[in-house]
Amino acid sequence: MRCYGEVNKFGTEAVNCGITAVSFSKSGRLLFGGYDDFNIHAWDTLSAGEDHSFELPSPHDNRVSCLGVNPKGDALCTGSWDNYLKVWA
Repeated sequence: MRCYGEVNKFGTEAVNCGITAVSFSKSGRLLFGGYDDFNIHAWDTLSAGEDHSFELPSPHDNRVSCLGVNPKGDALCTGSWDNYLKVWA
């Protein structure tokens, strides 16, 4: 990997809390972020980085502490301080 500077940044004023976990989709097209406000956002890496995200439905009841994409790339698992793991497919 070569990096000579910032390539892109992803965020919006609607998200104003800390990021606790990140992971790329298998294709690299989506960037998932888990946040302190109990939500998970998916960012389109081919976009300009602003307002091109979607929020997964049914957020956790506490901060998201981890997330990961399965090897096939067809499911995302999120873990939270609410003591639950959620699988999104």
